[in-house]
Amino acid sequence: MTSVLVVALIFGSILTFAALICGTILALAKMRQSGLSKGTKNSRTDEAKIIQEIYQGLSKMEQRIEALETILMDSQDKKENRNE
Repeated sequence: MTSVLVVALIFGSILTFAALICGTILALAKMRQSGLSKGTKNSRTDEAKIIQEIYQGLSKMEQRIEALETILMDSQDKKENRNE
């Protein structure tokens, strides 16, 4: 059961990470294509900063998930060793 949870967490974080990267690339491509006024450029810059912050936050979350997976695997190994 826990191995299924670990696999789900891994693939979920990978898919989230990939979706964020694709969204960032699409947003940047859209900004380059459109001719922007000065006010619109400022708001687009703010949006890009927010996207970068989200990306950094998701990277940190991915590291936390990996740490939790390690903890789960270690505790599972300890339980298996006790049962032997």
